[in-house]
Amino acid sequence: MTGGRRTVLRLAAALGATATVGVFAADRLTAPDRATGAAPRHTPGPGTTPGAAGPAAGPGAKAARLNPNAYRLRPMTAYAPPAYRRALPPVRQRPFLSVAGAGRSMVLTFDDGPDPRYTPGILDTLRRHDCRAMFFVCGEMAVENQDLLRRMAAEGHVVGNHSWSHPLIPKLRPSRIRDELGSTSEVVERALGTAPLWYRAPYGAWNRHSFEIGAELGMEPLAWTVDTLDWKEPGTDSIVRRVLDGAAPGVVVLNHDAGGDRSQSVAALRRYLPELLDAGYHVTVPRR
Repeated sequence: MTGGRRTVLRLAAALGATATVGVFAADRLTAPDRATGAAPRHTPGPGTTPGAAGPAAGPGAKAARLNPNAYRLRPMTAYAPPAYRRALPPVRQRPFLSVAGAGRSMVLTFDDGPDPRYTPGILDTLRRHDCRAMFFVCGEMAVENQDLLRRMAAEGHVVGNHSWSHPLIPKLRPSRIRDELGSTSEVVERALGTAPLWYRAPYGAWNRHSFEIGAELGMEPLAWTVDTLDWKEPGTDSIVRRVLDGAAPGVVVLNHDAGGDRSQSVAALRRYLPELLDAGYHVTVPRR
């Protein structure tokens, strides 16, 4: 073999050994961990997601591996605890008419407001006697008087849903019922930060769709035990007599603070509320 040919063979052998070393070196970088069998850890750079293919090799690849801070500072939202959501109530077949297990407690409710002509007087009387009540508001009134909504909540009263425009619910399509209840809940939630947990059908006229939609919106249906008939404007004495004659543990009393001249309702509350308290009744609101 000539000297020139031996030189070429030695050069080829040297090149082959260098390539082999390079292959083994690359294998050590990508092979699974021998002790655990796990794939090597790889910190994705910006623009990549865990489990996705890494960026193509090139000048940018080294920069991505050397600057992982942006990825590490991103919140691990996938592992954050889920936001608390109140469980939806069951779909009822009839509304609650009274409050059970409340001792000598009664619930006073006021419908159709808030009305700036009458609601403040009712709130003043309740505050004077340190009592809480429920106000079932209509959306078309609530949207114009959100300051009264906020006062109700600030003074510990419960704000309930009484539809948007006070329609006869059984005559409406389900989509319209959803609009009536949903729009009112939205106004209340915007003003107070929480949506209503109770609702009452106008005229006490319920149907299956109203129970289903109310439950979907997270609300329980509440009717009443004693109707003061104050919406007929029968006179202050008549309203007072109806409340005192119907007083009993767990009773829910229906009054109105809007929808007409409610000056009799305001005056009647000033008279019968202290009498109820003197008789040992605790005027309160239901809890959920």
